[in-house]
Amino acid sequence: MIYGYARCSTNDQLQDVHRQVRELKHKGAKDETIYYEYESGMKSDRPELNKLLKAVNLGDTIIATEPSRMTRSTKQLCEIIEFAKEKHIRLVLGTFVVDCTKELDPMTEGMLKMMGVFSELERNMISQRVKSGMNNARAKGKSIGRPKTTADDIPNIFYRHYPKYKNGEINKKEFSRLCDLSYPTIYKYLKMVEG
Repeated sequence: MIYGYARCSTNDQLQDVHRQVRELKHKGAKDETIYYEYESGMKSDRPELNKLLKAVNLGDTIIATEPSRMTRSTKQLCEIIEFAKEKHIRLVLGTFVVDCTKELDPMTEGMLKMMGVFSELERNMISQRVKSGMNNARAKGKSIGRPKTTADDIPNIFYRHYPKYKNGEINKKEFSRLCDLSYPTIYKYLKMVEG
């Protein structure tokens, strides 16, 4: 069986895993065997990756578009390599094939671990640049982060349906649906309006 794994660090509004999914399908994975999620590659406990690792059997193949999609942690990559050796599976990470159905040669294992080191290094460098940019912006007096929401920022549609909620004609879930706002956003606005 050929399994695929796709991952992006942020949510689906900011990043899209579908390019990865298309590539995984092109390499033989099917919709029902592709696991994908929006989680940091440094996070060790990722639900979809855990499901994938439980699903594979001896001789199966796991495909990712590149090593950094599987993980950005050298330690976790080493754990995945050990898992692949125990299960005798193939890892296809981009153009790099790690065939653990037979004994893994030391050169291949070493190259894969080096790719993991560079992936983690790249992630750490990006993080450092972001922090440096934020510190620079703060030094220039700029505000960092999401601007604070005030009562003036609440959309009119909320106020249009608010009397129905207040009179008990609709509950919070219906209020959320009518306003086309998320449940947490409705809670936040209610807290602001009702004090």
